[in-house]
Amino acid sequence: MATDPGLRRLALRTLLAAFPGTTAPDWARRLLEDGLTGYTFFGYNVADADQLSQLTAQLRDARNDVLIAIDEEGGDVTRLAHRTGSPYPGNAALGVVADPAVTQQVYQAIGNDLASVGVNLDLAPTVDVNTADDNPIIGTRSFGADPGEVARHTAAAVAGLQRTGVAACAKHFPGHGATVTDSHLTLPRVDATPAELRRRDLPPFAAAIEAGAKSIMTAHIVVPALTGQDPATFSSAALVTLLREEYGFTGAIITDALEMAGAAETAGSVPAAAIRSLAAGADLLCIGAQVDAALVDQVADRIAAAITSGELRRDRVEQAAARAASLAEWASVPNPADPLPADLGYRAAQRAVQVSGELATTAAPVVVQFDAAATIAEGRVPWGPDGHLPGVVRLDPAHATVDHLRKLAGDRPLALVGRHLHRDPATRALIEEVAQQHPTVVAEMGWPSTWRPADAHAFITTHGASYANSAALASVLHPSA
Repeated sequence: MATDPGLRRLALRTLLAAFPGTTAPDWARRLLEDGLTGYTFFGYNVADADQLSQLTAQLRDARNDVLIAIDEEGGDVTRLAHRTGSPYPGNAALGVVADPAVTQQVYQAIGNDLASVGVNLDLAPTVDVNTADDNPIIGTRSFGADPGEVARHTAAAVAGLQRTGVAACAKHFPGHGATVTDSHLTLPRVDATPAELRRRDLPPFAAAIEAGAKSIMTAHIVVPALTGQDPATFSSAALVTLLREEYGFTGAIITDALEMAGAAETAGSVPAAAIRSLAAGADLLCIGAQVDAALVDQVADRIAAAITSGELRRDRVEQAAARAASLAEWASVPNPADPLPADLGYRAAQRAVQVSGELATTAAPVVVQFDAAATIAEGRVPWGPDGHLPGVVRLDPAHATVDHLRKLAGDRPLALVGRHLHRDPATRALIEEVAQQHPTVVAEMGWPSTWRPADAHAFITTHGASYANSAALASVLHPSA
């Protein structure tokens, strides 16, 4: 049976799609003309500012109220600067700086960058309270582990972004900070009571709502005491009873990418996840990164069929489409606010560097940067002092030995740099043994743990690995460089 064109258009109004490449394919423009709300950009859509401005103009030629979203968090998650690393420190570093005025400035600078290229919805800030040190997907994307401090910085970030006409999206509701698995790959579980959620995870979302955040993103996590065995994205208890009714949120609820395992595998498919999200109270469905015209058509047709069959109430989809349209209307004219100092990010990153112990003063260290895998959220983005200092040695820690490291150093100290160094027992043992035998400084650029190699002369934490964080670390390791 053919899909009702009116219902298909209604379904498209609840979708954020994606497309490959740095120009919009014909089908992407056609879908906008058919009613699609907008697109999410990823690194593969971004070459440079001029190209991105032309791309957003292409989309606005198809429909001037298009929503154009991007994950631009600063720090370790950047799309605008995926080729170089972000010029801004991320949330963990801003939390350490502990000055909400700086956080507001950094997010205003991010908003200025987005507005100048025509992007009007930032899927940021991440407002999860990172209470699990080995959280594999949040970490340095979080402002910290204290709910009150995270809430303060959340309000500042929302204000800074939205001053530029770029809509903020606080994520990931009701809180991804206590998870120890990645919802891109599986369905994480958080065993917390509603009282624990209200005390630990929800204050930043309350602060985002109070600050006027235009959207909030759902988390593909199970909180049995709240959501039963469903992820929050499929839970009306989370999205309607808690977020809408108890916390009073009136903006758009956006899903995390439905292609993620926490949603698609739970529901059985992306179209099935779309139905369940809308039924639960979501308004704008982020399909994901691997999207083509066929998938968008499949999702829209499945939503239309669900309305026809009675599986999905039409008024619920109309409500979702109206909220998506309201968000698009608010964000229709992003406009850079007052310009900020070009070195704003670097200065903030410098303030976030913490050093315990004594750095060597007799000779500049030989810097060894241990390779580390990136999360799906981060992608492959340059990081670390390599590129900021001459002579940095890149090594896979699995192939490094104590003798090799000592030979590299010669009569100079060693500086061993990595991300999440404590997570691999072999890497930990290697560093501890080297530090026993040779003057060694260790620099951690991920979320810091309590591990400290006993014999290291100094331990440095940068609280992130962006371009700004990396430059700040380089200035500490080689002050005269």
